[in-house]
Amino acid sequence: MYLSVVIAAYNEEGRIGDSLIKTDDYLKKRGFDFEIIVVDDGSSDKTLDLLEKYSYKITNLVVFKNKKNHGKGYSVKKGILKSKGDIVLFTDADLSTPIEEIDKLIYWLNNGYQIAIGSRAMPDSQIKIYQAWYRQFMGMSFNKIIKLILGLDYYDTQCGFKCFQRDAALEVFKELNTCRFSFDVEALYIAKNLGLKVKEVPISWYNSEGSKVRLIRDSSKMFLDVLQIRVGRVKPKKRD
Repeated sequence: MYLSVVIAAYNEEGRIGDSLIKTDDYLKKRGFDFEIIVVDDGSSDKTLDLLEKYSYKITNLVVFKNKKNHGKGYSVKKGILKSKGDIVLFTDADLSTPIEEIDKLIYWLNNGYQIAIGSRAMPDSQIKIYQAWYRQFMGMSFNKIIKLILGLDYYDTQCGFKCFQRDAALEVFKELNTCRFSFDVEALYIAKNLGLKVKEVPISWYNSEGSKVRLIRDSSKMFLDVLQIRVGRVKPKKRD
C-alpha cells in the first residue's frame, strides 16, 4: 500500500516545518511507503522557502505552488489529483488532528468503506484543546444547515482530516467545484450522490490558533456555497 498525504498551505511559515517532520517521522516508524504533497496556495510569507528547505531533508516531499491564492479546496483538489497513493489523506497544515489518527481511518478503508472522515463531534471524539465558544456555536449551526439543505447526516463535515481509497478520491475531486472552505461539504455531497460508503470516525483534536477562517465573512460565503452546491451543480451519476 502506498499512501499520499496532501496538505494545503497558505502563510504557514510558523508551523509547516514541524508538521512535516512529525508526519515524516510517524509514517516512517509505521513502515508506510508514502509521499507528502504540499500545495502552497500563493503564500506571501516564507512558506515556500521553508518547503524548498525541507525538500532536502524529506526525500518524499513533493511541493506544488499556486501562482496566486485560490483557496483551500482548490489546493487540496490539486494535490489529490496529482497524488499517486492507493490511499489518499488530506490533513491541515497545523496537524490539529495528529497524524497518528490516520490508523483509525485506514482501518475502515480496509473494512469495506471507500472514504473515512475524522470527526470532532462524535460522542467518543476527544477534544484536547477547544475552540472559542463562538466558533463552536457557528460550527454547530453550519452543520445543521448542511443537514437541512443537503441531507448530509454527519456530526462534523468540516474536520480537515479525511481519507480516501484512490478511486474514490479521484471520482470525488474530479467533480469538485468549490475552491474555498466549503469544499469538504461538496466532497461529501458528491460522495453521497455517487453512492460511496463513508465512515465517520471519532478522533483526537487540538485547536490551533491562527485559523484562516474569518468568522463573519467566511461563514456567509460558506452558507452561499452550500446553496450553490444544492441548486447549482449537476449531480454525478451513481456508480454501477
